[in-house]
Amino acid sequence: MAAFHYFTHNLRKSAELLGVSDTAIDVFKTPDRTLRADLTIALDDGGTATFPAYRVQFNNARGPYKGGIRFHPAADEDEVSALAAMMAVKCTVVGIPLGGAKGGVAVDPKKLSRAELFALSRAYVRAFAEHLGPDIDIPAPDVYTTPEIMAVMLDEYESIMGKSLPGMITGKPLSIGGSEARDTATARGAITVLEALLKDRGLNPSQMSAAVQGAGNAGAEAAHLLQGLGTSVIALADSRGTLVSEKGLDVEAVLATKELSGSVLNAASATAHQESAAAVLESNADILVPAALEEQITGANAEKVRASIILEIANGPITPEADDLLKTHAITVIPDVLANAGGVTVSYFEWIQNRTGERWSHSAVETKLTETMQKAYREVADFARERGVTLREAAYALALTRIVDAMKVRGRL
Repeated sequence: MAAFHYFTHNLRKSAELLGVSDTAIDVFKTPDRTLRADLTIALDDGGTATFPAYRVQFNNARGPYKGGIRFHPAADEDEVSALAAMMAVKCTVVGIPLGGAKGGVAVDPKKLSRAELFALSRAYVRAFAEHLGPDIDIPAPDVYTTPEIMAVMLDEYESIMGKSLPGMITGKPLSIGGSEARDTATARGAITVLEALLKDRGLNPSQMSAAVQGAGNAGAEAAHLLQGLGTSVIALADSRGTLVSEKGLDVEAVLATKELSGSVLNAASATAHQESAAAVLESNADILVPAALEEQITGANAEKVRASIILEIANGPITPEADDLLKTHAITVIPDVLANAGGVTVSYFEWIQNRTGERWSHSAVETKLTETMQKAYREVADFARERGVTLREAAYALALTRIVDAMKVRGRL
């Protein structure tokens, strides 16, 4: 994945739009700090194993660094750097006073026991502890990390520091300072933005259809929320394939089947048939929701997309080449740096609660999330309309403007 290349491509397009100097761009596209370590842990069989680990901190001009930690075999410095940079953009787009960061360990967590995962989590914190903290860099869960792992990391950090510091990490269990509504925040934030766009265009979601790629947490919740709006979910895909029904799927039943059997395909019936995993991208739906992996819509298949609106819940599901083709065909893309910012928004709310000692109700968090996402959409959409650019170009341009302003105030430019 040329993840960082994609980020710089979007950044330069925005810089050209704004007339920002190359000097400012060079400063912004360079991480403040790239941390690396080799984490060695004891294995249950008496041996040891070593895993490369990273933490990239990307521009704290607007506040402490913020970003998840992923445990994934493909995690590398390029991917982590790109995701850290995108997090800086994402926080700025939704008006959160935080910078960007990301962490990763190149490991297949499915091959480790629970004890080994916990040992790896503690080793990660020990390696980077001096660069973490509620006023420095605030991690969170990401791919294959969980609230339980966040709890272990917090325990290790507090043991090192010798005091209670719940605000050093977010995405924690509720029992130790986690926030209500965190588990559904990414999907809820995305659907809030989609609703705002549909309202702008005078479109009724109950008269539209949707296809969702990804039946994990974010994709499943998005499908539930879409169905709740009256939208007909005609295709739902996981890694094994796509389940399709032109009459609309019973989302709750399909996801219940997946939970029991491992795949949405096992919910096939007289009205719902199986297709390939890639078929969801070409389905005859009004709204396409990529909520799984990066680089799903490329120059090779963009021409086959039939949806008129794409809601990016996954990070980087559309390549720059595909972006250009979709624009040519007047397909609206709600970009990841806006659409999936609900997760980091509620992480920010959790951080505030930890710092102040407050506990917000589920409804209070969802209300604040809705207000934040609606405001962010309005600012991006208005900028895009005024400048005649795409929502992605507008989001990056707004973020770049705000970060450059903050860097000037701090004397960094």
